[in-house]
Amino acid sequence: MMDEQALKARLPDSVAARIQTIKLTDGTVTLVLEASGLDADNRAGLESAVKQMLGEAEGVSEVRVAMVADRAPAPPVAPAPKTPRIIAVGSGKGGVGKSTLTANLAVALARMGRKVGVVDADVYGPSQPTLFDNKGAKPEGRNEKLVPVPSRHGVPVLSMGHLVEPGKALAWRGPMAGNAMAQLVDAHWGDTELLLIDLPPGTGDVQLTMLSKFKPEGAVIVSTPQDLALIDAQRAANLFETGKVPIIGLVENMSGYTCPSCGEVSDPFGKGGVEDASEGTGIPFLGRIPLAMEIRISSDAGSPSAAGDSAEAEPFRDIARKLSDWLDAASKSEAAVSKENA
Repeated sequence: MMDEQALKARLPDSVAARIQTIKLTDGTVTLVLEASGLDADNRAGLESAVKQMLGEAEGVSEVRVAMVADRAPAPPVAPAPKTPRIIAVGSGKGGVGKSTLTANLAVALARMGRKVGVVDADVYGPSQPTLFDNKGAKPEGRNEKLVPVPSRHGVPVLSMGHLVEPGKALAWRGPMAGNAMAQLVDAHWGDTELLLIDLPPGTGDVQLTMLSKFKPEGAVIVSTPQDLALIDAQRAANLFETGKVPIIGLVENMSGYTCPSCGEVSDPFGKGGVEDASEGTGIPFLGRIPLAMEIRISSDAGSPSAAGDSAEAEPFRDIARKLSDWLDAASKSEAAVSKENA
């Protein structure tokens, strides 16, 4: 009477090597063969040959063959794109230079080696297409998301100014503005590591949508030195504090004007008010930016001052360095907390 080993010995070595299990019960032989690398014709031929060779053995009345093949390895899954860190740049009122600061900080940080993008969340009065000289450019769509518009300064940008006709007014209610901002943030930012969000003035629906959907890692508050602007800036700071968003610091813009003819320095908006507010609130003071014709000209030309090496670029670079240091410190703190919780 044949046993399993004797049956296995009747098969060629190449076939025997494929046997995973073989069992003889009441004249019935059941085999499981490993069939990786064989196409349908080869599998059929192998099954037929095994049945013939074992069916001729003494005491075998039936041969049953099952074939299995190792599953092909699953294709590698691309890692999910890393969500950029978000820094909000806000103010309590319009006209304090918030957009100019955002653009210059982005360019200065990019020159420092950071991969920075800008979202122009001021859906009613977008400025970034002018500041980055890409007016008229239209973002592409991919998988129902927008692809940011490149700029010649290496900073990708998304703005409602890229989506509507120039000069066209948007008559949108608040929730529509908030949803528009969400589409600009939730875009294909690629390898961008840091998003600066240029917020509209005030504390309305766009800010509330941002806090609920895309909570920033920190916020920079911009104000001119005058009391009215400072009151509004304090409201913006209070909103971030209520949303548990750290205030990175305060920036005083339009601080001092040097007459190009006589060199005399005047302070049409006052001076030092933001720094005094910093001392009174304990919020860090990041620096002041002068009211300079050169900054206005370069902004209108779509070439932020921080893209060059003029004296007007230095205040922006200095604030960008402080922001960069804050980001590094925040990363180290987060890593330390994660290590403690591990």
